[in-house]
Formats: sequence, C-alpha cells, structure tokens
Amino acid sequence: MGKTLHEDVSNTVLRRMKESGFDFARVHPIEFYAIFPDEDGARRAARNFRGESLNAQVSARSDGSWNLQVSKVMFATRAGIGDFEQGLEDLVEPLGGVLDGWGVTQELAAAKSD
Repeated sequence: MGKTLHEDVSNTVLRRMKESGFDFARVHPIEFYAIFPDEDGARRAARNFRGESLNAQVSARSDGSWNLQVSKVMFATRAGIGDFEQGLEDLVEPLGGVLDGWGVTQELAAAKSD
C-alpha cells in the first residue's frame, strides 16, 4: 500500500476520532496490523516488538495466512502513527507481510445521571 493511501486513511480515521470526542491528550494502546502468508514470517517480525510500551501477537487466520498485531502505547497523532506504520511496513515487507491498518479502542464517556 502506498504511503499516500496510508496517510489518507489515517487522516480520515483521526478526523472521525476527533469528531466523536476522542481524548488525544492521553496515551492509548494503538493496534497495528499486518498479514503474512506464513507463520514464520509473522513470528520473525513479532520478535522485533518487545518492550515496555510494545506488545506483539501472532495468530492464524481462517484463510491460512497469519495475523501480526502490534500494540504500541502512544499518543494518537498523525505523525506518530505515520512514523510507526512506515517502520512497520519497512520491517514486514521483506518478510512477505503487508500492512492491514491500525485502530484504537475509544472509551465511551460515562452518561451523567441527575
């Protein structure tokens, strides 16, 4: 996927997050996804993501390919997400993987009661 398409998708997601009241002032675990044709490539990529603010999980998909999910605790900024996504793409492509987007769980504001 080209960098421009990644940026367009990220800009759209970030705009929707802002419109729905997402709290950009605090850090969140942001999930990045890649798909690999085999388990070995996914596991080799996952070994690069260990640390205090990083976590990687590999799982089989029903179509026989493999998911890599990398969770990074960070601020949800266009630059931060773009930089991490570019680094992830640079890592997974030589191993046969392709990026499959990113996401973050948004907490819903508690309803006020009178």
